[in-house]
Amino acid sequence: MSFDAANLLPILPEIAVLVTASTVLVLDLYLEERNKGLNHSLSLLGLVVALLLTGFVGGGETQILFDGNLVRDAMSDLLKGAILVVSLLAFIYARPWLKDRGMLVGEFYVLGLLAVLGMLIMVSANSFLTLYLGLELQALSLYALVAFERDSKRGAEAAMKYFVLGALGSGMLLYGISMVYGATGSIELGPVAQAIAEQGMSNKVLVFGIVFMVIGIGFKFGAVPFHMWVPDIYEGAPTPAVLILGSAPKIAAFALAVRILIDAMQGLHADWRDMLVILAVLSMGLGNLVAIAQSNIKRMLAYSTISHVGFIFLGLLAGSDQGYAAAMFYSIVYAVMATGAFGILIILSRTGFDAERLEDLKGLNDRDPWYAAMMALVMFSMAGVPPTVGFMAKLLVLEAVVRIDMVWLALVAVFFSIIGAFYYLRVVKYIYFDKPAEDAPVLATTGGVRVAMTFNGLSLLALGMFPAALLTLCQSAFV
Repeated sequence: MSFDAANLLPILPEIAVLVTASTVLVLDLYLEERNKGLNHSLSLLGLVVALLLTGFVGGGETQILFDGNLVRDAMSDLLKGAILVVSLLAFIYARPWLKDRGMLVGEFYVLGLLAVLGMLIMVSANSFLTLYLGLELQALSLYALVAFERDSKRGAEAAMKYFVLGALGSGMLLYGISMVYGATGSIELGPVAQAIAEQGMSNKVLVFGIVFMVIGIGFKFGAVPFHMWVPDIYEGAPTPAVLILGSAPKIAAFALAVRILIDAMQGLHADWRDMLVILAVLSMGLGNLVAIAQSNIKRMLAYSTISHVGFIFLGLLAGSDQGYAAAMFYSIVYAVMATGAFGILIILSRTGFDAERLEDLKGLNDRDPWYAAMMALVMFSMAGVPPTVGFMAKLLVLEAVVRIDMVWLALVAVFFSIIGAFYYLRVVKYIYFDKPAEDAPVLATTGGVRVAMTFNGLSLLALGMFPAALLTLCQSAFV
């Protein structure tokens, strides 16, 4: 086995993120308290460099690297770029919150960067082993981030729940991988797909393997009935941790599902499709119905996430290139929407107070009309109101389902979307039609945060009106 330095070129974005995390880790030891902001600047610089490198090494023919363990293709290029942009926004929003609480330390940025690195590895994985390593790097970093506020009992409880249930999900996935390896004799996606094409349904071990893998994917997405960790973690974790946890990892989870179900298990589509139908209907139903009853906006957004996962599954189960592209479009768009929603909650928070209840959004328009407009755009997009991009994302997924003659499933999705619109529009009602509390302070915000939120909110409108560019990129990944 010989090492070829040319193999390092396609993984330059991952190397940039790793070098940045290592530099922040070491530099933080020598920084005085007043200079801790350098960690933030360095982390942003590292993400920007990684984003530029993604564009530099991307494009062209698919490349298989490191003895078949990694792949650089159109899908990995697009998803890496999306993960880095969303992570960049998340880090910008998190800084004021961390600074107010004296938590602007290197550990937050190191853990965040390592989580991003895990996501990038998952996106580029071409074997079950690489997928699992990326998944665990992401998960272990996120467990620590959820417990980042050391004095918070809720945070510690949330981290413990996340750790136990995350380990259970990882164990299920690993058990499924071991069964598939036993049935096919390989952990590389290509040879596994070839073996499945030859054996088909005759090998019962394969069928059991796919069941455990779908359960693992369901856990990582937070789909019903594997959703029990999502609301508690969203409520208990510090808002910057939830911001990172609730956005970019959904793109990585989509990549995990594509690599396993499509690249390796396409030959068993008829089997895993039926499982995804059940998960999608349950997720859309329970997510939208329970979200209505929530008074805590972080819990409401958690159940909203669960309902959106149902829509992503609709695209995947369609089994067509159109469906896969629609699901990818939806995953990227959802990550941008979630970043905007949690970003507003961070902006509304201040020292000694976290914006968590719906009432905390009252009269936001009177306090800052621009942020109110951005939050309204996010909510309209999540509800699927035209001309925002959320409407286009839902439309594309529904069209893919109708194309495979599952009209009943599309009607179920539309029905639950209409129910879901209620709790999103309720937030808009609080923002514009209620008066702010008398003790509500003027929002203290930085220019960088305002620019990031403007980009975040207006991108939802721009992508809704001109979706062709992003949609073409998504479609090219599955040609």
